[in-house]
Amino acid sequence: MKHAREISAGEATTEPLRDRVVAVLGYGAQGHAHALNLRDSGLRVIVAQRPGSPRHRQAVADGFEPVALDEAARQADLLIFALPDDAAPQLYAERIAPHLRSGQTLGFIHGFCIHYGLIAPPADVDVVLVAPKAQGRGVRRLYQEGRGPAVLVGVHQDATGRARQTALAWAAGLGAHRSLILETSFAEETETDLFGEQAVLCGGLSHLIIAAFETLIEAGYPAELAWFECCYEVKLLADLIHEHGISGMRERISSTARFGDLTRGPRVIDAQVHDRLRQILDEIRSGAFAREFLDDQRSGGETMRRLLEAGRNHPIERLGAGLRRRLGLGSQRPQRRS
Repeated sequence: MKHAREISAGEATTEPLRDRVVAVLGYGAQGHAHALNLRDSGLRVIVAQRPGSPRHRQAVADGFEPVALDEAARQADLLIFALPDDAAPQLYAERIAPHLRSGQTLGFIHGFCIHYGLIAPPADVDVVLVAPKAQGRGVRRLYQEGRGPAVLVGVHQDATGRARQTALAWAAGLGAHRSLILETSFAEETETDLFGEQAVLCGGLSHLIIAAFETLIEAGYPAELAWFECCYEVKLLADLIHEHGISGMRERISSTARFGDLTRGPRVIDAQVHDRLRQILDEIRSGAFAREFLDDQRSGGETMRRLLEAGRNHPIERLGAGLRRRLGLGSQRPQRRS
């Protein structure tokens, strides 16, 4: 079993960024958190955000004076890409690349654009990765609590000989030196992140919930019971796993649930599922998924729109919306995962 190298707390300090300008490109969930944490850590931070948008207004309310991407590229020593994967390449080519200078650092929160060759930086700039293992809201909340998120750091290109120190300084500015910093590569971060989203966190989980709900409905059980058992209670178990691990979760559930987990779980996740998981990983590693995603986005996102609309109209969503209102849930605005 391979293990990632852990960075000691003493290796990560904000000092390498003390006299440098950091630009956060985009003020969404992650950009917002990075900008505020880095500023609160004593660094000079500017924000690039399009005027007229709610995020621009939020940046102003938070005490920033947002600038255009072009101006950020001219001013900053470290450019942090908090932009969508599908939008970043064109914005980079048109608004950022023409203004780069030797010795700057391009910083990425996710390795997608670099790993799949969508952005090709010049040879005289550093290219680093700092990927928090938390949503933007969590990155900010943990910092405010005096802690910090776990992060992955990596170096794709070290033109100055200081790329690693810059990445660690950025991580320390997020508060990660108080938590956990693991060293990795752009390829490993990108491929494991996409696989986790598709196989478990988003794709696997959501479709398992829906399939189980449909099974109970088809067998004639009340829809409300199916929703509670197959959807609502996922959070209860996820919280136990998050806090105590899988074995710790099993220790905290009933003996009936524990026996059902251990004996029926392998029948749900059988050898055929393992084969399909390997196929999904192969598509990620080969770039096939990235090409499919980008092709859909370039054609207007028709596949994504069609599937989202079908999901919104599924009975589990129509029923769940009413039950969540009854339970006082779902009042917060949605957050992007990355």
